[in-house]
Amino acid sequence: MDHLAAKPYRPWNPEQYQQQAHSPRSKLPDGDLVFFLLEVVPGLNLRKFYAHYEAETRGAPPFDPAMMVCLLFYAYCVGVYSSRKIALACERNLAFLAIVGVDRPDFRTISDFRKIHLQTFKETFHQILRLAHELGMVHLGNLSTDGSKFPGNASRHKAMSYSYMKKEEQRLQDEIAALLERAHQQDAEEDAALGSRRGDELPDELQRRQGRLAKIQEAQRRLEAQAHAAAEAERQQRAAAAAERQRSGQKRRGKEPGPIVETPDAKAQTNFTDPELKIMKQNNKGWEYSANAQVVVDGAFQIIVAGEVTTAANDKEQALPLAEAAKANLTAAGIDWPKDEQGQPRKIPNTLDSGYYSEQATKDLEAMSFDPYIATGRQKHHTPEKDVAEVAAEATAKERMQAKVRTPEGKALYSRRKVIVEPVFGQIKGARGFRRWLLRGLEKIGGEWNLICLTHNLLKVWRYRNVDEVTKKLSIIY
Repeated sequence: MDHLAAKPYRPWNPEQYQQQAHSPRSKLPDGDLVFFLLEVVPGLNLRKFYAHYEAETRGAPPFDPAMMVCLLFYAYCVGVYSSRKIALACERNLAFLAIVGVDRPDFRTISDFRKIHLQTFKETFHQILRLAHELGMVHLGNLSTDGSKFPGNASRHKAMSYSYMKKEEQRLQDEIAALLERAHQQDAEEDAALGSRRGDELPDELQRRQGRLAKIQEAQRRLEAQAHAAAEAERQQRAAAAAERQRSGQKRRGKEPGPIVETPDAKAQTNFTDPELKIMKQNNKGWEYSANAQVVVDGAFQIIVAGEVTTAANDKEQALPLAEAAKANLTAAGIDWPKDEQGQPRKIPNTLDSGYYSEQATKDLEAMSFDPYIATGRQKHHTPEKDVAEVAAEATAKERMQAKVRTPEGKALYSRRKVIVEPVFGQIKGARGFRRWLLRGLEKIGGEWNLICLTHNLLKVWRYRNVDEVTKKLSIIY
């Protein structure tokens, strides 16, 4: 076709391009992430990945675990999480081809490898954390904690309330009884048409109803067990409060609490697709069955020190488990707790938003050698701030924390929280496109979150340290 203008264009010859051999090394930049990972991953301790295959002598030889680990690391770093999409990228993406070469795993192999080694990846998280520390990227000067709710791989429409379960159970039982009665009545007439079959097989419609009834009854037992556990926890809490009042001689404030209810609330719901998820409110998106992802992030280079997943929508009880996870990960990574001039453990500042505040959380963090700075709520406009010196000795724990956060040191530490931990979720959700869990079940979701946190740390190492420095450190560590 003749062009309307005599504008020169670059030559385009797709027939010629189709015949050319494209080498990833010649086409991708030298500092590309894929080449960084190809240098770093073989230097990690991957013995447990290999151990799974050592005793298996059947079938064809498996793919090299180091290659599969490198493939998953790169895919998660660039925001490709589906095993089918990873397999497709291995056929048409130069960076993925640089990892797998001509022998490309299919999506089932990738999916199975991820499921088999989800727990092993947790140990790899410790290795990357130790590497970051050895490279001077973990300072433990300000550990910031936050959480974000991610929708699960479960539909709202595959859920049912406890009251509706009761109605549905009765309806199905009535239908099953009617179908059984009809089957007995028709037995004599159907004998001639059954042929070689025994004649005692259940009709398809009866099998479907019995299967659905079994699922509903299982969901009822699940809700009843949760209600019983909640009632037992409430009973223990009331007993502890009563013992404390008897010890201190104080009277109960407010009204006498009502009786403890052992049965589920009529509106209590459970999901049939992923029963472990809980319904949670999403930002501007209504309600979804979700899990609450939590992180503890070091303030120097936004390295994630701990990443956990919970089904609790409220963060109030998560401060202690996250602190315990951070301490355990530091120990597993061989990172010593900082000490003061007297050789005693130094308290590490820990900044948290108001969702984590409680008097008990403050005590727990302090007992674990953390120095908590927790917002206690929104400050009302035109409210005068109290200086620490003005806070009386008989002030409440909440008032003391408010005054602590408002000190010059407290303001300096807490103001950093918004540039330490909050951008981490922005990078994971916005830059890497991870917005929903792919796997089902809390244990698998926890492993999935560990992979997200691990690759987040790998990306930080890649951006701030050169590959020669990293491989040299790895050779010393392992």
